[in-house]
This record gives sequence, C-alpha cells and structure tokens, in this order.
Amino acid sequence: MPFRGDIYYFGAGPAPLPTPVLEEASKVLLNYKDGGIGITEISHRSADANEILSHAKSGLRQLLDIPESDGPDGYQILFLHGGGSGEFSAVVYNLVSVWVAKQQKQLNIDINDESSLQRLRERVAQMKLDYLVTGSWSLKASQEAARLMGSEHVNVVSDSRKHREGKFGLIAEPSTWNSTKNDADVAFTYYCDNETVDGVEFPVSPSGPNLVADMSSNFLSRAVDVRKHAVIFGGAQKNIGTTGITIAIVSNAMLPPQADMADPTLLRKLGLSVGPVVLDWPTVAKNNSLYNTLPIFDVWIAGQVMQRLLDIHPSSSDSKIAGQQAESDQKSALLYSILDKHGQVYQVVPDKSARSRMNICFRVKGGDAEAEKAFVKGAESQGLFGLKGHRSVGGIRISNYNAVPVAAAEKLAAYLETFASQ
Repeated sequence: MPFRGDIYYFGAGPAPLPTPVLEEASKVLLNYKDGGIGITEISHRSADANEILSHAKSGLRQLLDIPESDGPDGYQILFLHGGGSGEFSAVVYNLVSVWVAKQQKQLNIDINDESSLQRLRERVAQMKLDYLVTGSWSLKASQEAARLMGSEHVNVVSDSRKHREGKFGLIAEPSTWNSTKNDADVAFTYYCDNETVDGVEFPVSPSGPNLVADMSSNFLSRAVDVRKHAVIFGGAQKNIGTTGITIAIVSNAMLPPQADMADPTLLRKLGLSVGPVVLDWPTVAKNNSLYNTLPIFDVWIAGQVMQRLLDIHPSSSDSKIAGQQAESDQKSALLYSILDKHGQVYQVVPDKSARSRMNICFRVKGGDAEAEKAFVKGAESQGLFGLKGHRSVGGIRISNYNAVPVAAAEKLAAYLETFASQ
C-alpha cells in the first residue's frame, strides 16, 4: 500500500491539499480547541465559527491586498454555496439588479405608472452582459446568462474558437473584440481568468465596465489587481481548500448602501429573473456569510491554507503572494520547457501566448490513443497520478496547483524526459 509521500497528484479538482494542513485537520475533526467536540459539530453561529471566518478573511485580504470592508472603495469577502457554477447565476442576478435599479433612479421611474414603466422596459431592452468566451467554463457562464436573461442580452465580446478553427486554445487580440459600444448599457463584463479544460490563462486582466472574474483555478497563484474588478469569485477546491465553499470578493460599489438593488416586484414586471436568496450577495454580506448553515470546516481549511502561504513565503515586497507566484512560475516553466524540447513527442494544445500556468494541456504523438494510455500508465507506475485530460477534450493535463510541490514538478519533468527518450 503506498503512503501519501509516495504519490504526487496532478488532478484538476478536487486538488491536493498541503499535508500539514490535512494532518492538523485530522486532529480538529475529532477535538477542536480541546473542547471535546469536533470542528464539524460546532455551531456556525458560535464565537468559534466567527473566529474561523475572520481568520480566513484576514488571510485573503493580506495575500491579495484586498481593500478593507468599510467605505465606498472597500470590498466584502463572502463565503457561499453552489460552487463556481452557482456564481455563474449569482453574478447575473445581482449585477443585473444593480443595473436596473440604477436605470430606475436615473429615469425617475414610478413602477406603478405604466407609461413610466414602459420607458424602463425600453431601457432594459438595451441592457447587455459582455462575455469573453475563451474556454469551456466561460462558455458555460455565458450560456447560463442567456438562459436566465435571454440571449438577446448576452454579447459575446470574443469567442476564441472563431480564431482557432473551431477550438479553444488562445485569447484573441483585443483589437478583434466586439465590446458593447455604450458602457452605460453594460451590466458587467465577464471573463474566466484560467480555463482548466483548455489550458488557457489570461496573461493580464482584460478591461470592461463592472469587471467580473472567475478565478476558481488560479486563485492565490499570482498577484491580482482587485481594485480593477467589481467581483472576483472562485470555488475553493483547486488552490484554496476543500469542495463545499465558494469565495466571492465583491466591491462595495455593487452592494447597499453604495448601490441600490431592484425590487423583486419591479424585476417581475420587467420580465426579468429574480434570484434565490442564498445567492443574494447583500443578504449574505449582511449576515456575515451565515444566512444559512455554512460548512465551517471548509472555511477553516481555507484559512489554514492561506495562513500557510503567508508563513512559508514571507516577503519583504508589497505583494504577500509574490513567493507563491514565483513558485508557480518556476514549476510551469520547467514543465513547458521539457514539452517544447520534445516537440516530436509532445504537442502543447493552447497557443504559447495564453498558456496556463495551472493546467498544462498537451497531446502525446498528436493524440495517439495508445501512446497516451502508455504515458498515463507509465506515470502512475512512478507515483504520478491525475494526468488524464478532461473527458470533453481528452489528451493529457498536468494541474499545477499551489499544493503540488516543486519536487513533484521535478519528478514529472524527469518522467517526461524518460518517456520521450523511449
């Protein structure tokens, strides 16, 4: 039977967690703070739960330099249910509500007056949700927006498949983008910073009104200009913790009292969707993420992972995430260098201009099924697991998340060399 130290896991999610965090977790599951009960048994309304939430928020603020929660320029950190897919919907529900309320105020609309309401309907007909479609996840997000609001409101700013013979694998030049011309019509601009299925990552953040980023798979792997964004969200199960929570960083400019939210009655009169309360950011923020029962153990794990990053990468620079960013860059550069060196054996899928540091996607011998099976089998014999590509695209995928140590990347690089030489 193999021990944990004998195995290196490169799965795309749920992803590996740091062993020291798991060792401590095994203790608190049984007896938290020597209180005689385990952490999964404590009340989410307790002082301990609030302390766990506070610790996780503090760690995230330090790592990503998130402005404090107070004031118009601040940001709220929310812990939610539903995963990244839940936030596909939450983004639409919340930011459309903010946009509609803003139009109502500007037009001085009386919702009980039909002629007044008709003016607002005409304005809503011009509303656009701008989506950059660069891979499978941003495509799903745009499809969810179309399902909720109608395809006439979704503007695909760029579809990478149109620039690559019908397949994902690059980020088109901004000069080719078809952004909505009038910023006032745009409720938000949406992009997925790192596409796990297709191995594409934005080199730098794009721009657009009320910028929203799905950072599920590269959270805490590099510095982020939070102030450029209205919302950043990510599922925890890749770089932050266990499956079960989603983290959203929401600008106060998108929340009461800085922003009004449209009344559900008005939204219904306009024929727009009204979202479930568990995805309502103002409700979650007002209740300190405790509107309903939050899995506090998952928040504790996230907080421990964040604290570990602060502890093992002390930095004298302004960026607390600089050490982890350097490590992520080091691992990905090593692996890509071997793949490029043996181009006759390995073919990297995405364009070099947009290669992901987190999800390294490639084919063996041009996608030869037997060669790829042999590659995976040989890797597993060396204790290297989780290398099969996503079921929708096949091939090989190395998920290079934060908890994958440099030693794992080095061992995999050696295997890549050996396999190529055979």
